[in-house]
Amino acid sequence: MEIKLEEVKADKKEVLFRLLQYSLYEESLGDQSDLNEDALFDYPWFERYFTEEEREAYFIRECGTDRLLGFVMINTYVQRCSYGHSIAEFMILPKFRRNHIGKKAAFQCFGKHEGNWEVSPAYGSEQAYLFWKNVINGYTDGNHQYGNGIFGFSTVAAHKTFPRA
Repeated sequence: MEIKLEEVKADKKEVLFRLLQYSLYEESLGDQSDLNEDALFDYPWFERYFTEEEREAYFIRECGTDRLLGFVMINTYVQRCSYGHSIAEFMILPKFRRNHIGKKAAFQCFGKHEGNWEVSPAYGSEQAYLFWKNVINGYTDGNHQYGNGIFGFSTVAAHKTFPRA
């Protein structure tokens, strides 16, 4: 299945918010997040994805049909180096998992911005850790760092090294 990343425009942000809620629900199994009084998971940075240049949100869609497969949110808030990009949120809808869709989407994300990248798998999720370990190993040929719950790597072919923690 071929996929594409489609930028989420402001008129579709409610769709993204609903998908994000599902993702935060899944993550709550590991991070113990609670619902607020409106039965929603708080995500204080959500609106910033539509007002700040250093944040991007994409729907993951099937090419040809435009079927929604998931979403990804990217920002420039990195912890282990002075600049770069980070996968803030990432989710493939359950019925489409284990079909390399997540790997294809991640590779497309990494290709959008040259330089340093950080990925922090969902806290407490062995499945998320293994997914990102396999994806990043495949993308970097094993040339990445992992520590304190963060994968770090560089997409720069000339020197695929990442600052040590």
